[in-house]
Amino acid sequence: MSRSHKASAAVTPRPESPDTKAGIGTLYIVATPIGNLGDLSPRATKTLMSVNTIACEDTRVTGGLLHRFGISTPMAAYHEHNAERMRPQVLARLLAGESFALVSDAGTPLISDPGYKLVKDCVESNVNVVPIPGPSAPLTALMAAGLPTDRFYFGGFLPVKTKARREALADVANLKATLIFFESPHRIAAALNDMTAVLGEREAAVGRELTKMHEEFRRGRLNDLAQQFGSTPTKGELVIVVTGAPEIDSGPAIDVDAALRDALKTMSVRDAADEVANVSGTARREVYARALALAKARDS
Repeated sequence: MSRSHKASAAVTPRPESPDTKAGIGTLYIVATPIGNLGDLSPRATKTLMSVNTIACEDTRVTGGLLHRFGISTPMAAYHEHNAERMRPQVLARLLAGESFALVSDAGTPLISDPGYKLVKDCVESNVNVVPIPGPSAPLTALMAAGLPTDRFYFGGFLPVKTKARREALADVANLKATLIFFESPHRIAAALNDMTAVLGEREAAVGRELTKMHEEFRRGRLNDLAQQFGSTPTKGELVIVVTGAPEIDSGPAIDVDAALRDALKTMSVRDAADEVANVSGTARREVYARALALAKARDS
């Protein structure tokens, strides 16, 4: 933990109520377990108990979680198929002073779900938005992948069709950041094969059934992982983590003046400048000016 994080830990926690804007309700973005129910935080539990309504993707899934924790708060379905219709209704109730908790079926809301549009509308309408952090499948996989964590890109689910999937991978192939994707069991081998074809033989890890009883991590090069998953059918939810684009070694820096002196022995100033500019990557105008200066010094 960094020094700044240690210092912030001593700050008095923000109260869940009363609301910070008088007369207006609060939208709480609540992370729920991705597998292990022990990951539901006390703060999340308290929030789910105290709000007027819980907006969730599937009331059956969230209902099961609430039952396990003895939470009887009313639920309202909010998912990609009804979001356009439900969003104005939820916003109106928030503006009238009610409080809502937004949850996904598992993990942190707004990651690969339509919740961000509701948050955007709340922000624009001056409604309080409070994050209640917790489990997140992409971050959970990244934590144990053994790959660089200083920069990463989350791409959600890749396209189903091979051509579209390879095009999507080509769009991120040059990112100097660890890549994270969701994938389904019946497409995992094909996805890994396409990653090998587009990204090359990079180091990767596949996390399966994260935080659950049969949690598993497989690590290795993309081609090896593709063969493993291609030869043995698998089940469960999967997260793929791939090393970002490698740094290109441009080799030792070229001494422009030394290269020009050598080139000027057999070439004109113009030709020498063209050749050294191409080899060194230095702007031609700059190289040409140096070539003129060196040629004058030589002739004098």
